[in-house]
Amino acid sequence: MGVLDISRQLGQARRRLRAFADRERARLALRFFKTAPGEYGEGDRFLGMHVPDVRKVAREFRWLSLSDLRRLFASPWHEERLLALVILADQYRRGGEAERDSIYRLYLASTDGINNWDLVDVSAPAIVGAHLQSRSRAPLLRLAKSRSLWKRRIAIMATHHYIRRGEFDDTLAIAAILVHDEHGLIHKAVGWMLREIGIRDREAEERFLRQHAATMPRTMLRYAIERFPARLRRRYLAKARPSPGASRHPLPASAGRGELGV
Repeated sequence: MGVLDISRQLGQARRRLRAFADRERARLALRFFKTAPGEYGEGDRFLGMHVPDVRKVAREFRWLSLSDLRRLFASPWHEERLLALVILADQYRRGGEAERDSIYRLYLASTDGINNWDLVDVSAPAIVGAHLQSRSRAPLLRLAKSRSLWKRRIAIMATHHYIRRGEFDDTLAIAAILVHDEHGLIHKAVGWMLREIGIRDREAEERFLRQHAATMPRTMLRYAIERFPARLRRRYLAKARPSPGASRHPLPASAGRGELGV
């Protein structure tokens, strides 16, 4: 396929996305994803569409080239970046070793465009977590220590890939690094992953909580113990500290519950 054909496919994908655009949904998304000055999604722009519609377009254009996907990562439109990530995750799953390595490198080079919680959650386990499955997990530690909110969220969310396989050590190590993080989106993500561990191994989660529950942010703890019996939840919450900045940075209830089906 030549350059002109590739460019034509990218244009077709963009036009297909816009067939699902809705101004009212776009307006609501601006508030839902916190795009006002000073908020975590400041400046993002939305076409206004449902995630299943983005996935439908991704299936139709699943073979877009990496160069085209790189262009989508640079888009000011949230849904175009989401489309790139859904396609990239699918290509990673289908790809050979060389293709997967290229996809992983593109992903880490494109984190400036992976800049909201839904974009991270739909992609980090399927690409970063999967790529490091049989490799050193050191990149996760570097991401967890980043000044970038989104790199830190990538670090913890990538470990969902391992949790699903009964491997908890990496999640617990990243959670220990992030347990005193100041941002609410990290509180929710860490609490969510701890809860996922507890669903599979309550004792593994409680060992972590016995060490950290008294000092971790309350939001993180509430997410972590959501599936616990009521009496046990009350016992842990009695020890919790308030979440820093919780009143200044209200979060959508969905910013940590896996609506995107990662």
